[in-house]
Amino acid sequence: MLENVLGNWSSKLFAVALLASGQSSTITGTYAGQYVMQVMIDHSTVTVSSVAQVAYDPMDPDGNVTIKWDFIIFDGNHYTVLVSIYNYQLYRHIEIPGWRLGWTWPKHEAIWDMRGAESTNQGDCSRFKVSTLPHCCDPSPTIIDLPLGAPYNFRTDNCCRGGVLSSLAQDPSHIQASFKMVIDSRNVTDEANPKPYNFTLGVPGYTCSNATKVAASKFKTDTERTTQALDMGSDLLILAVQGISNARDDEKYSRLKEQSSDSDGSQNPLLCTQHMCPISVHWHVKVSYKDYWRVKMTITNYNMNKNYSDWNLVLQHPNLRSLLQIFSFNYHPLLQYGSLNDTGVFWGIKYYNDMLLNYGDNGNVQSEMLLHKDTEEFTFKGGWPFPRRISFNGHDCVMPPPDLYPSLPKGYSLASSPLLPDVTVFLSTIFLSVVLVLL
Repeated sequence: MLENVLGNWSSKLFAVALLASGQSSTITGTYAGQYVMQVMIDHSTVTVSSVAQVAYDPMDPDGNVTIKWDFIIFDGNHYTVLVSIYNYQLYRHIEIPGWRLGWTWPKHEAIWDMRGAESTNQGDCSRFKVSTLPHCCDPSPTIIDLPLGAPYNFRTDNCCRGGVLSSLAQDPSHIQASFKMVIDSRNVTDEANPKPYNFTLGVPGYTCSNATKVAASKFKTDTERTTQALDMGSDLLILAVQGISNARDDEKYSRLKEQSSDSDGSQNPLLCTQHMCPISVHWHVKVSYKDYWRVKMTITNYNMNKNYSDWNLVLQHPNLRSLLQIFSFNYHPLLQYGSLNDTGVFWGIKYYNDMLLNYGDNGNVQSEMLLHKDTEEFTFKGGWPFPRRISFNGHDCVMPPPDLYPSLPKGYSLASSPLLPDVTVFLSTIFLSVVLVLL
């Protein structure tokens, strides 16, 4: 068309237009790249928004660990501070070896005494010329919980569980840990001095916010009396948020290798399997009745010398709202929108199967559950009977791709008969195994 209108000039004009188009794209891309890079550089120190985005979990949108300091006693020279740690997460719990709370003092303050916990390092206390040295003079102390068998005179309320905290859904009575410490009064409550900073929870994946001032706490001493912490305008609140790791494919093997060692450096070998993962979840669609269907879940531990106490399993499936009975696990729905519920947490029955032992004859726990069929959406096609997401102890399991989901044999239809004796035989071959990759 251009040749008919412009004649011999058509090819030259087309070349010029093509060159201009390329230059325009190059300039636009360069400026855009410079702008994006400039934004990244300018905002490299802003971490609050990035933490919030990374830490968001749709199955627990408001989950966090809250750490609060309450100043409860002042004797003229020292404050007694009650430090409380609350796990406000629906299903994630703090496992062994437990929390390790740390921070940095603004002016090298000292901890003179501590009950309900202890510092891992006393530090250099040579500047104090007294007969009884402080409990900790480290400018960046690390505090750990006392073990279960701690002496009575070293204990406080809600202490001495080895740093383990349960989750809100699993055991609300054990989501709190507390300890008391006696600190210098001259710097901490002075408005002109900075607050402690660089708070850490000591649990992989958690990021702490800066300390903020909040209202003093109130405590119920008995059915009639309530006491209150000192209203110094200096009670501190810190939020610790669980982040989600975004590992690249080439990092997965090294991360799995890291998980084979416990925090104390001891090796934790796994059973040699095709997937080389520590946990396997087996979902077995066992029986289909006219109005109900039955599923068997089996969780297998492939660790050779590691147990999981108070384990939990979070499962996402659209038919959980029609769950009628769970036989050998505890169950609690996580997110409910009116009558809708597609996410629930399962955990063991205390003293029966609440501990998942290492690999062997007793290295698995299992249960069956009965669900009602919703005729408007229930189907055996397209992998519908299987979970959309599975999480063990807060770690997401790797789900198989959709094309590997099992299905009924070709040519077989449940529509021909609502219940046949051979249905159990056919359905016994429909199962799904997912494995846990700790990222």
